[in-house]
Amino acid sequence: MADRDMDFRMERPDLVEVGQHVTMTESILKTLSGTMYYYTINDAIAMSNNTPKRLQHLEGIVKSLVEEESVFTVTVTIKDEPEGER
Repeated sequence: MADRDMDFRMERPDLVEVGQHVTMTESILKTLSGTMYYYTINDAIAMSNNTPKRLQHLEGIVKSLVEEESVFTVTVTIKDEPEGER
């Protein structure tokens, strides 16, 4: 089993803290490039960019929180495992 770090964009301060356990909701987009996934930290705290690689687990631990002008980047470490090992 490997860990996967995923960045999320958060627009309001103090909604999560480093070390906090978070859950996510998966959303699916059908595009000309194929199926893309994006994830939202519950409850609508922060959203990821689109990714073609689906997460195997919808929970993780906040690894870092970086303020960048008027937005925050939240990095979450998620346990990820290859297909077939679930």
